[in-house]
Amino acid sequence: MSSTTPNRTEPRRLRGSPLLDPDFVRLWCGTTASGLATWALPFILGLAVLDGSLGAVGLGLVLATRTAGFLVAVPLGGLLADRRSRRSVVLWSGLAAAAATPVLAAGLGTSTALMAAAAAVVGVGQGACRPAFQALTAEVVDPEDRHQANAALTFSVRGATLLAPGLTALLSTVTGTGALLLVTAALWLAAALLPPAGAAAGTGERAPRAAFHTEFLEGLAEARRHPWFVAGLGALTVVIALGYSATNVLLPLASRDHYGTEAVLAGALTAYTGGALLGAVLVSRWRPPAQGWTALAGLALYGLAPLSLILPVGPLAVMAAYAVVGVGVELFNVPWFTAAQREVEPGKLARVSSLDFLFSYGLAPVGLALIAPAAQAFGAGPVLLACALLCVAAPALAALAPGARDFRTP
Repeated sequence: MSSTTPNRTEPRRLRGSPLLDPDFVRLWCGTTASGLATWALPFILGLAVLDGSLGAVGLGLVLATRTAGFLVAVPLGGLLADRRSRRSVVLWSGLAAAAATPVLAAGLGTSTALMAAAAAVVGVGQGACRPAFQALTAEVVDPEDRHQANAALTFSVRGATLLAPGLTALLSTVTGTGALLLVTAALWLAAALLPPAGAAAGTGERAPRAAFHTEFLEGLAEARRHPWFVAGLGALTVVIALGYSATNVLLPLASRDHYGTEAVLAGALTAYTGGALLGAVLVSRWRPPAQGWTALAGLALYGLAPLSLILPVGPLAVMAAYAVVGVGVELFNVPWFTAAQREVEPGKLARVSSLDFLFSYGLAPVGLALIAPAAQAFGAGPVLLACALLCVAAPALAALAPGARDFRTP
């Protein structure tokens, strides 16, 4: 371990199932609260557009600044979480998002610039806590229990995706958008305060620290030390940038133009989340002999999403395809997170996790920006076919990397 890396102790031994351990329950509740706040915000802002307190251009600006804040904070959060207590990074990032959200609410109907600035701070809090939560999980949960714990955590993320819009719509019938934003502030406060201290808390003296850029380069070097991680991250980036873009840009068009109803869009997205919930339950109990290859095969199933939009199939087939895609995504996510927590040097885990989020989610807007012009230039069919082929080819190539069979570094 580098001399600049804080000392880390082994995770505390849990009593029985990790799902019954009080510390893990607190961690699970904190991550669930942050997930609900994250997924509810765009829906609440959409309601603000409907009630006239925010324009469509303002909505785009606010969401763009939140994304910018997220992308800036993810690598910084990884650096800080490896330098200091992971728990403290979760605390301060959650508090920052909680404090900025009322400012966001105050700008409704009065100042889009104020809303954009506050949204950037919310994005910073959201981005900084992601790698810290990943590293904190490794401190709270014993190694042999992490697979099941990660399945429970990803289940909460998908549950938040499914429940947040519905709960927001239900609450909007009895209160305004400003009050709904304050509810997300309370969720961020819970995300900041609920998680427990990790095993690294109170470990005594810390080694001298290097410059930030040096520690960032150490994180890159640690990531490159694991060929399966680099290859898998490349595949994940391609799948999210292309498959995710096809879902968000071309699925609504196909729902309207080919099927004549928005029900296909709603049904496909709901089926995807339902499939992901099922996948999280399945992977929590299933240990295939070649976990890495199985995970990459699950990721390759994302190719069914764009493929279903160009085949002459009915709406139910499209929804079924998205359900299978949801299962496949969780077949990848849980072994992926667990392997990183097992293989990556503990003192560099947050930095490596930040690279995961930065590349996979950070490049998604590029795909979103390019997919529509490409469809206009070449036609939706060829673009969707290319997305489907690349979603399959990228994981297949990643499976050839050393250590990819089991997500273990040779």
